[in-house]
Amino acid sequence: VWENYDGKDIVLPGDPSVTIEISENPHLLDNKGGTIITSDGTTLLGADDKAGVAEIMSAVRALMEDDSIPHGRIRIGFTPDEEVGAGTKYFDVEKFGADIAYTIDGGMIGEVEDETFNAMTATFTVKGINVHPGYAKGKMVNALRIASQVVNMIPETISPEMTEGAVGYLHPHHFNGGVAEAVVKVLIRDFTMEGMGEKVNILENIAELQRARYPRADIDLDIKESYRNMKFKLDEEPRALEYAMEAVRRAGIEPVRKMIRGGTDGAMLSYRGLPTPNLFAGGMNFHSKREYVPLRSMEKARETILELVKLFAEG
Repeated sequence: VWENYDGKDIVLPGDPSVTIEISENPHLLDNKGGTIITSDGTTLLGADDKAGVAEIMSAVRALMEDDSIPHGRIRIGFTPDEEVGAGTKYFDVEKFGADIAYTIDGGMIGEVEDETFNAMTATFTVKGINVHPGYAKGKMVNALRIASQVVNMIPETISPEMTEGAVGYLHPHHFNGGVAEAVVKVLIRDFTMEGMGEKVNILENIAELQRARYPRADIDLDIKESYRNMKFKLDEEPRALEYAMEAVRRAGIEPVRKMIRGGTDGAMLSYRGLPTPNLFAGGMNFHSKREYVPLRSMEKARETILELVKLFAEG
């Protein structure tokens, strides 16, 4: 815990090679004189999403201790395995019994996220013919070679490392196998269904080209949907976003409406009938030893939760 933060780079004591640099984290300067929370540098802080849990419980405590805060019926839930995409796998939306929900799992102070990627996963399975390499001419069909060509045929211009903002991508992220069989897995991401269709067509064309080039190989392309852009569902319940933006304002912060270049539990919950935007928890540099969270950001997240409660009570 860094109290009375002096506005300089933060060198973490457990591993001095890990530094949170102002040049890469200018938002730190907004908290000069305040309190910054980090790990010691040997592990992650875990503000994603322990910060959100702390903010929710702090708001609950305020509601229990202060009867003057108006509120209706409130439901609170915590789920494991969000980071591996299974946070809502066993979440019973009907039993939860809410009309609108909010995940407190965002980043920088003031952020309100109401759009996610649409997400699919494509799996290329290539089956070749393996024979002794010394006698392979005219006989061997190398699945590994065919699969590697599949990866090379995916346009680099729409890779994660070449895209940002509202632009989607194709991301070959898993490659495994040998001569007899090889598997390539590709993440498909876009904010629009039209964009998803274009990317699916690219992969289908690659599969067809490889089938024509290697007729003795068995080349299968399987595409499965993971989740959809939650904005499509949130637009059906405008209060979810409107109240979130107003709650942030009432907490004294200018809200920043943002797209998530990823997914949230809220995306799945929204499609299961529970509109669920994502609100800031205040943490930065998630999944990194350089993760940090300003105490002021956590306090404002708590205030935002309480202002949301009041807004719904007002109707």
